[in-house]
Amino acid sequence: MKKNSKINKALKILNDIEKARTRNNKNWMDILRLSIKLDLNKTKLLIKEIYKEDTKISKLAKKIYQTKD
Repeated sequence: MKKNSKINKALKILNDIEKARTRNNKNWMDILRLSIKLDLNKTKLLIKEIYKEDTKISKLAKKIYQTKD
């Protein structure tokens, strides 16, 4: 029973993280909207840099799940 209890606790924490990330993602999108309104060209450059880093992160994540046990 202890194992199930630990799993349930971990899942609850994960759900809490998901909720917090959802709120935070909305905040990020609001910042981007404001930035676009203030300076579209600079915002485009920032989004380009964000995309580059996201691509790197995705490639690293892919290495993890493709690694054999």
